[in-house]
Amino acid sequence: MMPAKKVSKVLLFLKNMVYESTSPMEILRFAKYYRKQGLDVVVVLWGPMGVILGKKGKHGTPPYDDRVMECMDIGVTFKCCELASSMIGFEKDEMIEGVEMIQSFEVADMMLKYCEEGQLVITL
Repeated sequence: MMPAKKVSKVLLFLKNMVYESTSPMEILRFAKYYRKQGLDVVVVLWGPMGVILGKKGKHGTPPYDDRVMECMDIGVTFKCCELASSMIGFEKDEMIEGVEMIQSFEVADMMLKYCEEGQLVITL
């Protein structure tokens, strides 16, 4: 029997960015936690609501822009689905600096790759 493969990468999908929802903060907390455990962490913002987390200049509590920057400072990578962004008229220059815009097929490829490798994938 082969030994179980150790998880080294985490793919976190945020599809809902509603201020009353706990999903954005949970994604950011998971990202920080897993990164501090030494794992490679990628957060994918997708769907018309999920991509809003990547938009700079949001107001309100909690201060999401600051939380995203804190995650980036410790090495968490943020990727934003270009298709979902364009659906709501959200331009690349409106992104928090450091958030990478990717095509929807790249999102699909990442899901497949992480699953094939037996890595952790969480969607909120």
